[in-house]
Amino acid sequence: MSLLFDLPPPPAVPLLGEDARFPVHRVFCVGRNYEAHAREMGDTSVRETPIWFTKAPSAVCLAGGVIPYPPGTANCHYEMELVVAIGAPGFRVSADEAPALVLGYACGLDLTRRDLQNAAKAKGYPWDTGKDFENGAVIGPITRVSAFGAVDAQKIALRQNGAVKQEAQLSDMIWNVGELIADLSTLYHLIPGDLIYTGTPAGVGPFVTGDVLEGEIEELAAIKVEIGAS
Repeated sequence: MSLLFDLPPPPAVPLLGEDARFPVHRVFCVGRNYEAHAREMGDTSVRETPIWFTKAPSAVCLAGGVIPYPPGTANCHYEMELVVAIGAPGFRVSADEAPALVLGYACGLDLTRRDLQNAAKAKGYPWDTGKDFENGAVIGPITRVSAFGAVDAQKIALRQNGAVKQEAQLSDMIWNVGELIADLSTLYHLIPGDLIYTGTPAGVGPFVTGDVLEGEIEELAAIKVEIGAS
């Protein structure tokens, strides 16, 4: 049997200081995982079941270059996030068992076509097109757990054209990494190659063509992207 055509290979994320790369299987994202961000989005409820959505692996984009302004939107937002790279299989694990599944961490940007998302929400429709699109999951090099250590009070921040727009600590997350993995593992059989975007702090906002977005998390490789023409 032959295939009618070849598909692009899956995206692969570099590991800091190594030749090896992390092939991406799936991309899971959690919404409203910082209280201040939940409130700025109009959600006054806190510490309920995590809100999950997915992005196709084709949305993954390596940081460090120029990406086009996304099509079909006039209000695209940046959302700076800690990304968890899964390196071992797990199903229905506890929060205490979850760290054993983690290969490493990276800086990431969850880009959101906010106008499309809001329009879909208003009608009660799914908001996939607001979240899942080409270059909508920016990621930097992965740092192994052994080099990063435990997720604690590390600073997370984003600058837009040099101005700080988002700033918090990873300890501000409503659901910590272990709890997120445990919850997700009740819904999916997690396997190596899965990525988890863990939510964004307050301060999300729009970007335009020509903007430079720079994100950082203490002890991880920082990321930078420039927004080009559509």
